[in-house]
Amino acid sequence: MDGNYYMIHDYLIFFGVFAIFFFLTVSIYLFSQNERLKNKNKKLSESNKLIEHQLNEFQLEHIGTKLNPHLFKNILNSVQSHAYQTYMSLDKLANVLDYILYESNNRFVSPKEELSFALSLIEINKIKVNPLFDFRIKSKIDKSDSVFEEKIFAPLITVDLIENAFKHTDFLAQDSFISIVLELEGSIFSMKVSNKASLKNVLHKDHSGFGSQSLDQRLKMIYTNFYSLQKSSKNGIFTAELTINLGEFYDKMRYS
Repeated sequence: MDGNYYMIHDYLIFFGVFAIFFFLTVSIYLFSQNERLKNKNKKLSESNKLIEHQLNEFQLEHIGTKLNPHLFKNILNSVQSHAYQTYMSLDKLANVLDYILYESNNRFVSPKEELSFALSLIEINKIKVNPLFDFRIKSKIDKSDSVFEEKIFAPLITVDLIENAFKHTDFLAQDSFISIVLELEGSIFSMKVSNKASLKNVLHKDHSGFGSQSLDQRLKMIYTNFYSLQKSSKNGIFTAELTINLGEFYDKMRYS
């Protein structure tokens, strides 16, 4: 009886040790498989991010190839429409064309360069406007701002809002106007454009053109959550306001 008891006891110990060993082996195997899957998922995630980044780069380049000819055409039309002012506009035109040809292909320019370009573009567009037209331009630029000369501004971002204001304004209406405000303060860039919309250019036309779509697309791909773009229409007045937190975006670029 005692012999059987010890034999059963030995069997129980053996099965207990075997069960523990089997459990440890299975656990180690499952753990290793889990780590392998984690590593595989990590590599897939990194590959997806790389592909997404390359796709964004391609889309940005594609947008650029569309934008430049479109902008060239509008500028030349403005100059041609008032030949008697062409000589006065040549200096501004040269600055704008230099910027488009040599700077717009860069990933980033400085706010200083983009703002200089924007002001020149406004002056070129003004030559087709009656001198008595209610045109308001205001710039409040802090040239001592830490980001003023840093390469953090996507080139030609300001074009869309300027072009749309001139394109969709009723210049013959008595109460018509264009207002453009450019500001750089506290490392935050803001641009507010308002205009009396022409009855022939209903608000939906602004959304149907290439410009508006490309601006939204570029802003999302470049500045992600560091920007806001608000558009509204009330009593025939269209307003677009763009704000970019260049300071926070610059910090992200430096530390990422």
